[in-house]
Amino acid sequence: MNYNIEKNLLKTIMMSFLVIMSAMILAISFFYLENTQDNLKKQMENYENEYYKEIKETLKMRVTMVTDILDYNIAYSNLTEQEQKEYAIKLLSNLTFEQKKSNYIFIYEVVNFEGGDNFAKMLVNPNRPDLSGKFISTNEEDVNGKKFRKEFLENIIKTGESYTSYSYKKPDSKNLIYKLSYFKFYPKYNWIVAVGIYTDDIENELNIKKEEQEQEIKKQISQNIILFLLFFIIAILISMAISNEIYKILKDYRQKVDENEKELKILNKSLEEMMSNIAHQWRQPLAEISSILMLIKLKYDTNRLDKESMKQKLKEANMVLEYMSNTIDDFRGFFSTNKEKEKFYLSELIDSVITINSTVLRINNIQIDVNIDKNIELETYLNEYQQVILNILKNAKDVLIEKDIKKPLIKIYSLEDKNSISLIIEDNGGGINIEPLNKIFEAYYSSKSQSKGTGIGLYMSKMIVEKSLKGILSVENSNFGAKFSIILEKETKS
Repeated sequence: MNYNIEKNLLKTIMMSFLVIMSAMILAISFFYLENTQDNLKKQMENYENEYYKEIKETLKMRVTMVTDILDYNIAYSNLTEQEQKEYAIKLLSNLTFEQKKSNYIFIYEVVNFEGGDNFAKMLVNPNRPDLSGKFISTNEEDVNGKKFRKEFLENIIKTGESYTSYSYKKPDSKNLIYKLSYFKFYPKYNWIVAVGIYTDDIENELNIKKEEQEQEIKKQISQNIILFLLFFIIAILISMAISNEIYKILKDYRQKVDENEKELKILNKSLEEMMSNIAHQWRQPLAEISSILMLIKLKYDTNRLDKESMKQKLKEANMVLEYMSNTIDDFRGFFSTNKEKEKFYLSELIDSVITINSTVLRINNIQIDVNIDKNIELETYLNEYQQVILNILKNAKDVLIEKDIKKPLIKIYSLEDKNSISLIIEDNGGGINIEPLNKIFEAYYSSKSQSKGTGIGLYMSKMIVEKSLKGILSVENSNFGAKFSIILEKETKS
């Protein structure tokens, strides 16, 4: 592998990692802030609702306090009713609940509950002394066209109290400002006692709360920026560490590739020599066979091919062929490689094999029934053993599909005794209709069409099991279908 390619690959991995990490951190921060703002907004709405509720309760409590004072004066004063009224009016005209607040007491004396231009007389209103002692009308409208006095009078007739909102002149101001008032009927004097608060006072309180929340959001943003920078630095350090590890892996891989490349060059050279040697060794025998065939043809054409001559020439041809066969055996050892056995759990290997075939099995609705003792451990050539299982499983799958078996099923289970471990693969495809049954292990024999199989899979599987794994691969027909058994000794020999 080219060194520049490795460096560019590492840079790409590192930059990709940083971009992904940054995007994730930014996304998390964004959604966190969005969620925080939404939560703070909801909290503010709840706070505003609760605050208005509290304001209403406060207004009601203050009116109740005034009516309690009136009740007390009536109960414990020696004054006449008219004197009591005059005293109450004088007292309430100067009553203020809070300094620098616009929540004052105002009182109407109801004359006509049906409403109209002279429905009541204004007795107390510190904000509008010009109305004191004058009749007022329910037909009067605020700047928004609302007949607020008509509204609270109707509510008082129904329930004895009313919360009413309207625009009204604020003390020490020429402006008309939105106001919330609570009205309560005091039947002993035929009075309506009320107290109100201008909403700009409420808004001032709410604005203070909003500013506090905005400061909280800014604080959250600052904290998230710090966390983002911290995570970004950590991401850089992690990416550097990962890049170093990848570089080490690639370096080791490059060394192995270089070593394998050298081995392949040696192997190729050896193969060239081997092919040259085979060609050299076979050139003369092939010429000999050609000569024998030509001689047989010549005698046949001249009617001189008797039985003895034919027998002699066949013997000579067989000797040449035997020589050529021995030549192949001489070079067969070239292909053998030094392999190492591996320890593995049979159940884990089966899980791996099923995973490899999971898609095709699922597409064809083939059910796999596995019953493997999880404690069974083998020590043999893992790749070759796995290849055998894959070949058998593929054959079972092909049979089930080709025969269009309803509810296709492949059973994979294990048997164990003191000497051997057997892996059985059994399908419900109806069995193998071949006599003798072991013929399916012959080279190039196949029960499938040419387009679907070459007949080499089971032959190679049997060779692997018997020659390499030193085991037994057998087949039989069960009550359901074909049943293949891979039997290995517990202590296999290499």
